[in-house]
Amino acid sequence: MSSASILPLFRRELAQSWRSTLGWTLGIVAALLLYLPLFPALGGADSQMQQLISTLPPQLVSALGYGAITTGAGYTEATFYGLLGFVMIVIAATSWSTAAIAGDEENGTLELTLAHRVSRGQLVLERTLAIVVRLAWLAAVSAVVVLLLNPSAQLGLDAAHVLAVSAAYLGLGLVSATLGLASGALFGRRVVATAAAAGIAVVGYALNAVGSQSADLDWLRDYSPYGWAYHHVPLATGADWPGLGLLYGLSALFVVIAVVALQRRDIAS
Repeated sequence: MSSASILPLFRRELAQSWRSTLGWTLGIVAALLLYLPLFPALGGADSQMQQLISTLPPQLVSALGYGAITTGAGYTEATFYGLLGFVMIVIAATSWSTAAIAGDEENGTLELTLAHRVSRGQLVLERTLAIVVRLAWLAAVSAVVVLLLNPSAQLGLDAAHVLAVSAAYLGLGLVSATLGLASGALFGRRVVATAAAAGIAVVGYALNAVGSQSADLDWLRDYSPYGWAYHHVPLATGADWPGLGLLYGLSALFVVIAVVALQRRDIAS
């Protein structure tokens, strides 16, 4: 068996997407370099940041996750992992996943690929693997940059906790990506897949924000992928294994749905 015949669709996806992967990598690095070095001037119990937070409505502070923003863990999670970084990985996941099946079907290349002795299950699994690798790369880059900036930015982060939040960050990206794949396999429409992939992220964020307003509403966070990832502040407390299990388990379920849906649907129609 030649090397070219091993995971051909996976290899092709990585080769064709290196520019976008590089772009998202640079974006994540830039965001971290923008935010984290500011912490020494902003953090602390009597800092300017604390004075600003004290003037905001408590409900807004809770919704944005700014309750512990004057600590290194709270600041890093609130500014990057829970906000800008979250938006970036969701957009990347949505873009890659909706192009993988729905995008190819709309432009007519999906039928051509399947005509070259490629099974539908193989197509879904190899393209899923390519997306997983790219998202894992982005999560790994974020972890490396955070650890490199940790001493100079005076964040006081534990390396194991950085790995824990990176796993949660990757899990959030995978939920959007795999739902985008499943929706594309089910309906073959990129607009539908995009709405589903982005929608689960938006709804999850909203449920978490509303659930953080009071103890009576906290149960809403149990139904939010965003809550599964960040409810227990992994940068401060370490890995939340039940939350990670839900993120990765739901992602695996969406992949199964994508495989079954594509095998049963008439692509030609």
